[in-house]
Amino acid sequence: MASRHELGEPVVVVEGVEKSFGALKVLKDVALTVRRGETVCIIGPSGSGKSTLLRCINGLVPISKGSIKLAGREVNDKNLDKLSLRRDVGIVFQQYNLFPHKNALQNVMMAPIHVLKQDKAEVEARARKLLAKVGLSDKLSTYPGELSGGQQQRVAIARSLAMNPKVMLFDEVTAALDPETKKEVLVTIQDLAAEGMTCILVTHEMGFAREVADHVYFTDGGLIVEHAAPAELFGNPREERTKAFLDKVL
Repeated sequence: MASRHELGEPVVVVEGVEKSFGALKVLKDVALTVRRGETVCIIGPSGSGKSTLLRCINGLVPISKGSIKLAGREVNDKNLDKLSLRRDVGIVFQQYNLFPHKNALQNVMMAPIHVLKQDKAEVEARARKLLAKVGLSDKLSTYPGELSGGQQQRVAIARSLAMNPKVMLFDEVTAALDPETKKEVLVTIQDLAAEGMTCILVTHEMGFAREVADHVYFTDGGLIVEHAAPAELFGNPREERTKAFLDKVL
């Protein structure tokens, strides 16, 4: 889709990135640029390096070679304050990773209070607004075990937003959900994107990628095979490997 807002300066710049686990090279000379307010989807077969790339962008996995800049700062700089990096880039995984002994409101409040040392009353007010934003204002006191998968995932999204990130990363966040709850989560992400949050999504939801993305990257074997606007990549892919993949999944 055409972006509903003006895209700003580059926020994430990945250049010549390689990542190996032992003898296995998972990322090979990967380059991508994501601008402020842009929504980028990364698609491709399982094992193509998509999730590893997300983990490299937020510093969870160190790269073997190359450069990743987030808001102008080198993610792999040994002197970089990792806490400030975690504030700038939120990540939501396939697993919800909520604290089972804390209710939805407490889950969203924990990091700003304990990590950022912010005022509890201010954090609670913001957490209530964020849970309302993801459609869960009636579940503030509910514990994760009493929530559906889709509801837990939306709490996880609110929890990441509570850190006021510049970029949100989503790693196959609907993979474990049934079709009905999957839609709830996708609508939540779509709303965030429409509001201008910079989003990078690894997804198998091709229809969603086509609708919500400003730009789509197709990866295979650790390489970015092709990237383009969704209408172009889905409608008229240039590379045979991209065509073969889309023929199987569309």
